[in-house]
Amino acid sequence: MSELRFVRMGFGDEAVEYQEAWDEQRRVHAARFADEVPDTVLLLEHPPVYTAGRRTADNERPLDGTPVIDVDRGGKITWHGPGQLVGYPIQKLPRPVDVVAHVRRLEEALIRTCAEFGLETTRVEGRSGVWVLGDPVERRPALGGLALDFDPRLHDEEFDPRMNGPEYAPSNAGQRREDRKIAAIGIRVAKGVTMHGFALNVNPDNKWFDRIIPCGIRDAGVASLAGELGRDVTIEEVLPVVERHLREVLENAEPKPREIEKTSAA
Repeated sequence: MSELRFVRMGFGDEAVEYQEAWDEQRRVHAARFADEVPDTVLLLEHPPVYTAGRRTADNERPLDGTPVIDVDRGGKITWHGPGQLVGYPIQKLPRPVDVVAHVRRLEEALIRTCAEFGLETTRVEGRSGVWVLGDPVERRPALGGLALDFDPRLHDEEFDPRMNGPEYAPSNAGQRREDRKIAAIGIRVAKGVTMHGFALNVNPDNKWFDRIIPCGIRDAGVASLAGELGRDVTIEEVLPVVERHLREVLENAEPKPREIEKTSAA
């Protein structure tokens, strides 16, 4: 794969509004398709914003009508904001693009990043992103005094954790010793070039996630590097580590087109 170019768009007081970053993504995407620029990773922080992928259900959005930006990536609803490192890798890949392989490469770079800070993370089957695994179900504390066998999130399709107190809040998943996502991934591919990307929770206020159903997942929560490590971790500290692991993984990859099963004519 060609050499990566990193563009640090803005952090902290210079955080980049979502619409501005989206416009820049589209501009770089067109330039990459035309081979006018190399593969490029935009890195930044956003001011607080909720964004909804194409599969977001109405009942996963904020109950209080907080504005949500609908975007053209895969996945469901999430939050971006201060303390979260967002990366948009814009890469030209062999067509038809193997989207799953692209997601796995991003996950691998973020897993290596977390490991360098002393945090073990992993993948969860059927759920994209990077996860901190919880305790086995039988060792987790009971919710609201109820045994986990009666956890209403698992059996009641109408149950809404946002209306049932902090014991169900995504931001408290660590206290419940449940699986919790530390990095979300949602992408789009157009004309063989990727857009959107990942959001790594470094030291955000995870209570922002309590107003939505993050990624449409009701039985798990969210985590951050600072929260899991029990110490302050900054974007400035994490940024060069993420860049290094993205470079190692993406530049050394040998992407192949997605295999298409051929069916014989009857």
